[in-house]
Amino acid sequence: MKPAAEVLRDLVQPSNIAVHSSPVLVGSVEEAASEDDKAREEKELDQLRRKSGLQPIPTKELDRTVQLTPWHVLHTLGQAIALSRRGASRGLAEHWGSLKYNQALAGGIDSFMTLSAEGRETADHYKAIQSGELGTGFALTLAQQLLSRRYPDHSVSIVPADTALRAGWALTSRDSGHRSGYRYRPQFFAEIWKPGEPSRVIPIACKGNHSNAAASHVQLASASAHVEAVHIGVWDETPVLVFSTELPTEGVLTVHVLQARGTGGRLTGSMDAPGTRLDHRIEDENIYPGIQLPTEGERTPEPQPGFHVQPERYAWFGQVLARTSAAGLTAFAGDGAATAQYLTKRQGQRHFTGLTHAATDSVQDANERLLDIDFVGTDHVFRLNRTRVEAFSGVAKDLFHHLAEGRVEQYRTEIHSRRRGWPLLAWDSEWDGPVSVHQDGSVLAMRVLPQA
Repeated sequence: MKPAAEVLRDLVQPSNIAVHSSPVLVGSVEEAASEDDKAREEKELDQLRRKSGLQPIPTKELDRTVQLTPWHVLHTLGQAIALSRRGASRGLAEHWGSLKYNQALAGGIDSFMTLSAEGRETADHYKAIQSGELGTGFALTLAQQLLSRRYPDHSVSIVPADTALRAGWALTSRDSGHRSGYRYRPQFFAEIWKPGEPSRVIPIACKGNHSNAAASHVQLASASAHVEAVHIGVWDETPVLVFSTELPTEGVLTVHVLQARGTGGRLTGSMDAPGTRLDHRIEDENIYPGIQLPTEGERTPEPQPGFHVQPERYAWFGQVLARTSAAGLTAFAGDGAATAQYLTKRQGQRHFTGLTHAATDSVQDANERLLDIDFVGTDHVFRLNRTRVEAFSGVAKDLFHHLAEGRVEQYRTEIHSRRRGWPLLAWDSEWDGPVSVHQDGSVLAMRVLPQA
């Protein structure tokens, strides 16, 4: 059992990550999709619509070997699940779930990242949970790197797709409105934005497995159905990213990734339509589900299952994405009241207000100076290998004040102008622990607590 201080040091040690994106991978995924289609036909199941035109990502946009640290990946994962509502914590402490993986990964500057002994042991009992969540962390980390390189003059925000879609559509029987009944959806949207300009939106599906490359081929074939469920603008022109992270119990961690290009996904049009400024509160819409195919002569085809953002909804959808992203940040900082203002009822507004269960809440009442930046947020104390440690998550103090007061546009203007100075990842000697700061101004830090 490693001392807690040594575990924390390991979290900021970079390791190599293998990235696989090639024509061979495209062929393997097409073969896996064909086999799945055949199996569904034999079982008399409906055939899946899959995103067509998957292709490799050029090496100039995504290196085939990438150096990452576990702490950066866990920060990404923590933010991704902050609005997940999967536990009983009303959303306010969901992000601490990422910390259960602080000993799951092993590697070094001259080696490739693998599962640690603890990670392999966990895989024996919680395969789907661990591979899925770690797969999310690695996929979104690489997606942000890829898109930041592709769009260097823009900022990139990752938004949970279910939360964003619920502002317009009823996804399950618990939601009011016209239920879609379609269970295939991307897990996230990447919003590529710049103040004063229309955003571009890319659906992302990410999966993970503790098996092998063949399992990743099957997962990517499935992921192609998930991203196909959302069209933004012209039918079949929405660009997408699909990921499958292979975390074998023996062998190196490999992220398999493909893309589809397209002219869609652009939220063009007026940025000043009445009621659609980013600072304006939103209410649930009741958009009838379905993806509208192009007209064939005088005949209008029946809509396909899924979700279609049409041009008249562009300004609204941009507003939803920006405010849902803001909600994720304030939840990460532990402020329920600030989070609730950004969400509609169907998005889970009530989960951030009112009574919470014991030991499942977090409160924005902590202030820390980390890497010479003042942050406000929330803290969590637990034991790591029998040693008491403290984790802190939050947002830069000046930026958080904008979010708490509902000033999304001012927050975005300032964070965009400062994006060149972040992200930061280091061992903070004053804090005495690992610190990760992302481009959105969020921070995740951990340290050993002084012994009484």
